[in-house]
Amino acid sequence: MKKRSLASRLLRLVFLWIPAAFIVLSLLWVLLLKWVPPPVTPLMVHRAVEYRSDKDFHTHYKWVPYSKMSPELARAVIASEDNLFLQHDGFDRGAIRQALKEKKEGRALRGASTISQQTAKNVFCSQRRSWVRKGFEAYFTVLIELIWGKRRILEVYLNVAEMGKGIYGAQAAAKAYWGENASAVSRRQACLLAACLPSPLKRSPVRPGDYTSRRAYAIASLESKLSYPDWIYHK
Repeated sequence: MKKRSLASRLLRLVFLWIPAAFIVLSLLWVLLLKWVPPPVTPLMVHRAVEYRSDKDFHTHYKWVPYSKMSPELARAVIASEDNLFLQHDGFDRGAIRQALKEKKEGRALRGASTISQQTAKNVFCSQRRSWVRKGFEAYFTVLIELIWGKRRILEVYLNVAEMGKGIYGAQAAAKAYWGENASAVSRRQACLLAACLPSPLKRSPVRPGDYTSRRAYAIASLESKLSYPDWIYHK
């Protein structure tokens, strides 16, 4: 009887109390970050450890509210990273189906992550690739879509996205690359930053290669075809 009782308590702990505690704590965490800037992200910690032997490596991260960012930044990242950001519920199912189809056909698996998913990964998840990580990413994507809303998700994304070696967010990037504040970033500069986002450690917005430069022009062209809500322009 004692063994059964102990086993029963362990099962309740593993399958009831631990999951329940995780759900409550994660809800409180997401709710807190609806108003409080993330002090650090798992990616920042990961990079700091990765470059711990590099004496020239420093983490540059300065939070600024969306109202103090150039609207060009939002327009550019939406055009580059997630055309349907303002319409979907956090997941671009069409892009996911297309990526899986290409995988079955033997082609390389391309990214299908939305801005919401990237934000969830950056703020709440480790950088290790696994199905477990993807599960947590999906879970937090649902939470931030429900609790934060689009404006807050975009605000957080633009503040924590990796934009260079040790550079996180639009303010740090604007200072590092052009000596300006995020509020002064031009359309061309924003498009160059967005063009570098898939590979921020390999591409540079101030020394763009042919591909990055062409990609920036393509992003600027696409912007004119998309519709943006008034809040993008701080209205």
